Amino acid sequence: MLLEKTTRLNFLLDFYQSLLTPKQKSYMSLYYLDDYSLGEIAEEYNVSRQAVYDNIKRTEAMLEQYEEKLLLFQKFQERQKLMQTLEEIAEKQGQTEILELLKTLEKLD
Repeated sequence: MLLEKTTRLNFLLDFYQSLLTPKQKSYMSLYYLDDYSLGEIAEEYNVSRQAVYDNIKRTEAMLEQYEEKLLLFQKFQERQKLMQTLEEIAEKQGQTEILELLKTLEKLD
């Protein structure tokens, strides 16, 4: 469950990071991408551990609200499933041209 939450938040951070403040981006990157503890982040920014915790929790909620409204991650997942299905069909039918186009599409995401 924790790994799923971390993975989800990493994706949400990828999709919506441009909507966050520099401090929010930094705290989230350190915590979720670089695996810093709350104490390590607090020490680096010379703030309390509670301040870091509160900021991260508020930012997580913001990211979830953005996703609820914009659905970028959900649409990404749906595209990935469709592309995987298309790839399987193209492989079975030996459609190398379609496979190449699918690879090009994957690079765009």
